[in-house]
Amino acid sequence: MKRLFNLILACLLIVSLSACGKQAETENDMTGGQEQQTQGGGNTVTGDISFNFETKTVLLNSGYEMPIYGIGTYSLTGDTCVESVTVALNNGVRLIDTAYMYHNEESVGEAVRNSDIPREEIFVITKLYPNQFDHPEAAIEEALAKLDIDYIDMMLLHHPGTGDVEAYLAMEKAVADGKIRSLGLSNWYVEELEEFLPQINITPALVQNEIHPYYQENDVIPYIHSLGIVVQGWYPLGGRGYTAELLGNEIISEIATAHGKSSAQVILRWNLQKGVVVIPGSSNPDHIQENTEFFDFELTEEEMERMGALDRGEKHDWY
Repeated sequence: MKRLFNLILACLLIVSLSACGKQAETENDMTGGQEQQTQGGGNTVTGDISFNFETKTVLLNSGYEMPIYGIGTYSLTGDTCVESVTVALNNGVRLIDTAYMYHNEESVGEAVRNSDIPREEIFVITKLYPNQFDHPEAAIEEALAKLDIDYIDMMLLHHPGTGDVEAYLAMEKAVADGKIRSLGLSNWYVEELEEFLPQINITPALVQNEIHPYYQENDVIPYIHSLGIVVQGWYPLGGRGYTAELLGNEIISEIATAHGKSSAQVILRWNLQKGVVVIPGSSNPDHIQENTEFFDFELTEEEMERMGALDRGEKHDWY
């Protein structure tokens, strides 16, 4: 009888250990091997910001998905802006970047409203400029009225300035009110972030900086990524007045020829493989289409190293 009792106990122990193993395995499957999210003080932070090249999106720390490529609208105004955004939308672009200082929020909103694409499939970013930081609540309402697209997917502070913390806190209130979904910063670097982040409650979902082969931010990008923040690059093709030289770079041209692609497509692909979202701007329909066709090839590790060697620390704007 004692031997039977011990046998039953042993069987129960085996069943119990097996159940624990299955539970741990199930929990592992649910996390997908990704880092766990932690919440506190209004923040949601995750160290995993890898791009999904199938859906062409990235999951932000705010919980929303954002396309990893789009169109920048700097210098596009009026009908030109409406037409350019419309062409982009018709070519599969779902991310549009605008700003108060671009003077085209109305045009961007018009293109979005006139499209047949469901609003929830389009991601619109706009920005508050420092001259709006002393009246952020009114500035947010102004952006909502100009865009007229129900809500703003993401609002950024355009660059550091007096009252930037207070302006960001006002944007946090707009998130709580459902007017804005995600927040971010533009032209913030390591020192600025270290000073700014302890003063706010919601960790930015995005930092948008100048990034191109001649100005690569190879130290800044990993730091921002380590905070669970997505990086987006403006002037990915060098910016106006510099694009021709960059696209004509011998090394970039060689890599482009090897893949049967244009230099612009190689640069945009290089950005994505560095973990940088791209928003090239153009009013040329052919170029807008070209700037979407870089998902059918991949740069080798050697090609990425050759691109990395082009860094000059050469900034093309004052931000």
